[in-house]
Amino acid sequence: MIAVILAGGSGTRLWPMSRETFPKQFLPLTGGQSLLEETVARSQRLDPKPSVLAVTSEAHRFLVAEHLNQQMPTTSWSVLLEPESRNTAPAVALAALDASARSPSELLLVLPSDHAMSDSQAFLKAVGEGDELARAGKMVTFGVTPRSAETGYGYIRAGVQEGAGARVDAFVEKPDAETAARYRDSGEYYWNSGMFLFRADRYLEELGKWRPDILAACRQAWEARSADLDFIRVEHQAFDTCPADSIDCAIMEHTGEAVVVPLDAGWSDVGSWEALWDLQEKDANGNVCRGDVITESVTGSYIHSDGRLVAALGVEDHVIVETDDVVLVADRARVQSIKGLVARLRADGREEHRQHRHVHRPWGYYDQIASGERFQVKRITVHPGGSLSLQKHHHRAEHWVIVSGIATVEREGESFRLDVDQSIDIPQGQMHRLSNQETTPLELIEVQTGSYLGEDDIVRFEDAYDRE
Repeated sequence: MIAVILAGGSGTRLWPMSRETFPKQFLPLTGGQSLLEETVARSQRLDPKPSVLAVTSEAHRFLVAEHLNQQMPTTSWSVLLEPESRNTAPAVALAALDASARSPSELLLVLPSDHAMSDSQAFLKAVGEGDELARAGKMVTFGVTPRSAETGYGYIRAGVQEGAGARVDAFVEKPDAETAARYRDSGEYYWNSGMFLFRADRYLEELGKWRPDILAACRQAWEARSADLDFIRVEHQAFDTCPADSIDCAIMEHTGEAVVVPLDAGWSDVGSWEALWDLQEKDANGNVCRGDVITESVTGSYIHSDGRLVAALGVEDHVIVETDDVVLVADRARVQSIKGLVARLRADGREEHRQHRHVHRPWGYYDQIASGERFQVKRITVHPGGSLSLQKHHHRAEHWVIVSGIATVEREGESFRLDVDQSIDIPQGQMHRLSNQETTPLELIEVQTGSYLGEDDIVRFEDAYDRE
């Protein structure tokens, strides 16, 4: 069995914590691990050394690799890169083509990377029940036993019993509140979890039957694939021609072989602040408080601090989220409208919808401390063995001061070794590179000055991570 982890999402419903360059699958929202790491951990309970294939975007490839290494330091894994997002049907088609090249009847357990579950044993039981059905050629989906009349999920109507599951009678779009209550009370409906289990050859067979255009584009892109470091990159132009569609719409709504297996594992898609509040343990006043938070006469609220003290007085049913560059205050009943705020930020040309002040790179990360007219200050951390590209800038000069660790600096063909409290100037237009050749992290302060300080003022000559 291969765990196919779909890790290409860039949702904004949990903004300001989730952003385009660092979406919710990389966040530790329900515990000490990221949602992606928790997803991998669930697959490890099925098999201590599972086969894991993640499908993600170019933009998130290094983050996915970092989180997989964190959770699976001694186990190999693969990452397939989609040039563009085309929804779940093409993503899983690429995974199925990869798996079938080695073993056509290999089982694929398709798992979104950004969901949460509180009962791992119930998850393992459901996968075990679906295993026999999938091996027999059925297209298994997992239906979550509804705990409430939820209007934010799609539903699956179950038909006659088939093994440990039931035939799928219908997939139903998100209902209104009255209809959702009827679904919950009937015992015939399940929440659509977006998780699947089927053989690779059966998926390709069904996709070829119902959406041959998707299969043809994916096969062409797959056959022209190339290896890139730890990643498998499919051919861009061929994949660009692929229509976008979900597994449900492309296959599951049409096939006569769809089976739903019940899942009662405390599942949540963590799709909003309301869902996160509902998922977590609350205090005596119904509050979820994370980080440096104090409250007085506060009820039914979700309050999160990334660093600064958040003090709340006399509010109820609120969401208050503090990050290093944004504070969100919202009525808990209206958090589904956050996407409107994000759209306004995008339209205004602001950056807060796209990235945090704390920005991850394959070599480490940086934190933008201060900026103003013609200057910018960053705190840069380079992981052991990490190296920035050999580069130059047309419009800015840089000054580096070492805070901790030892830096190896190349500048116009010369090499320098800088210790704590030492510094170096990088004049505008000079070719340079910063590396950490030691076994401990390197931290430095960078002061940029110049007429233009955008991240796109980088001309790369060599890069260990093959970035353009």
